[in-house]
Amino acid sequence: AMPTTAPSATAEALPLSPADPTGRRTRYRWVILGLIFAGTTINYVDRHVLNILGPYLQNLYSISKIEWGYVGAAFAWSYAFGQVISGAFLDKVGIRLGYPLGLALWSLVSILHAAAVGLGTWVGGGLYAWFGIAVGGAAVGFILMRALLGLTEGPNFPAATKTLSEWFPKKERALAMGWVNAGTNIGILIALLIVEPITSRFGWQWAFVVSGALGLFWLTFWIPLYRRPADHPRVSPAELAYINSDRAEPATPIRWRALLTYRQTWAFAIAKFITDAMWWFYMVWFANFLYDRYGLDLKRIGLPLITVYLIADVGSVAGGWVSSTMIHRGYTVNRARKTALFLCALLVVPIMFAAMPGKDWIWVSVILLGLATAGHQGFSSNLFTLVSDTFPRRACGSVAGLGGFFGYIGGALFSAITGYVLTWTGNQYGGLFFVAGVAYLVALLIIHLLMPRLEPANIDDIVPGAVPA
Repeated sequence: AMPTTAPSATAEALPLSPADPTGRRTRYRWVILGLIFAGTTINYVDRHVLNILGPYLQNLYSISKIEWGYVGAAFAWSYAFGQVISGAFLDKVGIRLGYPLGLALWSLVSILHAAAVGLGTWVGGGLYAWFGIAVGGAAVGFILMRALLGLTEGPNFPAATKTLSEWFPKKERALAMGWVNAGTNIGILIALLIVEPITSRFGWQWAFVVSGALGLFWLTFWIPLYRRPADHPRVSPAELAYINSDRAEPATPIRWRALLTYRQTWAFAIAKFITDAMWWFYMVWFANFLYDRYGLDLKRIGLPLITVYLIADVGSVAGGWVSSTMIHRGYTVNRARKTALFLCALLVVPIMFAAMPGKDWIWVSVILLGLATAGHQGFSSNLFTLVSDTFPRRACGSVAGLGGFFGYIGGALFSAITGYVLTWTGNQYGGLFFVAGVAYLVALLIIHLLMPRLEPANIDDIVPGAVPA
């Protein structure tokens, strides 16, 4: 019998592309990762501007905690439906067209936030005249804008998951997703750096205009640089073989409704429901917590929040690195992913104590918040990778979209509940932090119960005719 060679080793040993005159092996997949990283960074700049401005706008326009909870919930509800729609849409039309279309739309909506108060006053007046409902115009305007932003931002993570499944072999995907998740923190950091100076000099409306313009600039890179791996002139045969070194998959289309019959889908969806609720709590309410607990206004909140999300960046990349490294060293995918998930879940547990330090111990709270965000990002990197571990590439966008739907339903509910809890308890965050501390361990337990061995979904074993679109 002839000796066998591992697929990845074979792929790396293949001849170089004749079109590569330098004689170097191409690694163009990392350029594609850079584009997705940049798109995700812009995604989080756009969605986080309002969260940073939260305490400032609440004071300026007399928006209550309950109303602010509805503002956060409006984004989460619409984002949930946007994920489902965009996941199936991306699987149908592809990444090259679907992703930039979504990014262009959400960039324009971000710019339209500048008109939120005027729009809200007009709509709020109509609600009062027709239905007798007295609501703050600013709150109505931000609710409408966040709902529209959530709907248009839906394609980002389904597109990222699908792109990485097409451009990276399984053993590199968690690390690649770790970098994509790091883009969320970089986006928050950029927002923190630009919001206060722009607001102080030009007014809060211009913070939204500048953030929206970033996405339109990104389009000038995506359009000329992106193609599918097999169609890209800058990808050598060696790199293409390495990208495709996992087991070949059938090309039969899959109805997304059929995906609901698999426990792998439900493991991902339930874990997203639990953990995305916590992440959206962090996004919407951390600035409020630091204002309520320590009196940090827009001018002083920058450094603490920058610290929180710098720590989160480390967790994002490290979480993906842990499982990818374990797989490279011979551990099973099941053991590698779940070990990384468990370690990340443990990082979140200390957030239970973030509201306990006295008012002179702000940096203790900041570090605990940072550990929680780092744990979430590492957990999320591996959680998204479970989709491409258990489903064929042609289903990844739909599964990621379904998971995102459930995730942001959880985010919407928890954001609205948070507004009521803080109103009823006089801005006491202890119980909310306790829930966040245990949530990730619960999510991992559910994943393990539904997928004890992380086995692939047997999509291609279904009776012919039951699945094809």
